[in-house]
Amino acid sequence: MHFFVYGRDRAGALGLKMKLTEEHWAFLDPYADRIIARGPTLDDDGDPTGSLHIADLPDVAAAREFTYAEPYYLGGVFESVQLCRWVNLLGRTMPTRPGFLVRTSGSTPITAKHLFAYGDLFALDGAAHLGRAALLEAPSLEAAIRSAPPGAIVQPWQPGGRR
Repeated sequence: MHFFVYGRDRAGALGLKMKLTEEHWAFLDPYADRIIARGPTLDDDGDPTGSLHIADLPDVAAAREFTYAEPYYLGGVFESVQLCRWVNLLGRTMPTRPGFLVRTSGSTPITAKHLFAYGDLFALDGAAHLGRAALLEAPSLEAAIRSAPPGAIVQPWQPGGRR
């Protein structure tokens, strides 16, 4: 079962996030073979604004543990966290190039040409369709926005993990 987890950083949390990065990576090490995609969203200066993880986990309880026992969450880095089921429509795994995270709340498809990952978002019980999420390649933020459906949230993203 795949899960989409996006933690949006609270204002002023960059120093705390940097302090907790090694703990964050150590927490994720046992999940390495189950990560479909991971990495930070970025602002215009390249500083992190959030943390994305798409993971293959056995059930909702494991997804909650993955999300809420994570050091950034426990340390207070996140302003909000989105946890939902994710249906992988491409079957691809971890991109190796930077791109853009695109999230929608509707059912309009994301039809960009160069998708690394793409899937439907559902409530944890699988009943309600909550939108779509994709990682896409584009030459610029403006090009990514043009590729996205109206009203989509588009953010620069880069692959994460130990460096």
